[in-house]
Amino acid sequence: MDERGAETEPETVEPETGEHDTGDLDTADLDKPDLDTPDEGLLSQLALIDDQPLEDRAAAFAQLHDALRQQLEA
Repeated sequence: MDERGAETEPETVEPETGEHDTGDLDTADLDKPDLDTPDEGLLSQLALIDDQPLEDRAAAFAQLHDALRQQLEA
């Protein structure tokens, strides 16, 4: 708070070089898709389903829904 009691934002200081501090984060790893994660597996399944004809998509989404529900209930 400032002297008037108003909320203040912390001051952001940029380095003189103009570069931003990335901390300990290794950004090189962010560019690589990790297909072993459950999210990537689900996304790849959804992409495969989206490439199918409409009638087949409905059945595939229903099957995926059932499989996900079984995992949640287990």
